[in-house]
Amino acid sequence: MAQPQLGPTPAFVAASWIALLAGASAFMIGLWNAGMQLNEKGYYFTILMYGLFAAVSLQKSVRDRAEGTLVSGLYFGLCWLSLALTMLLLTVGLINATLTLSEKGFYAMAFLLSLFGAVAVQKNVRDISAVKRANEQPGIQ
Repeated sequence: MAQPQLGPTPAFVAASWIALLAGASAFMIGLWNAGMQLNEKGYYFTILMYGLFAAVSLQKSVRDRAEGTLVSGLYFGLCWLSLALTMLLLTVGLINATLTLSEKGFYAMAFLLSLFGAVAVQKNVRDISAVKRANEQPGIQ
């Protein structure tokens, strides 16, 4: 008799969502309260959204390849390029910003926490889905 497949623990799922929400919320609250021009706020907000998309897309592509699902080299490369671009754009923006060093560090850390949380949430969603499919197969009790 086959053992049911186990997925991520509820604690890890909760921690992943908390990391994503804490990082993205802190970044956006920081932008809302910042004394920057609206176009600067838009720049940083766009980098956050693009970064979250790029991180999730890259995680999915890496996982697809690991599971044998075809992912074109072009798309895989674009995922890596997109993630690298978001980090480069954030770095250049923060270096040239008229913010204190602590504010720059705040935005960098909130951004990285958001990316980590997005990747972890995507992984959990995919793992939970795989576990459900595996446990619904006939013959598993």
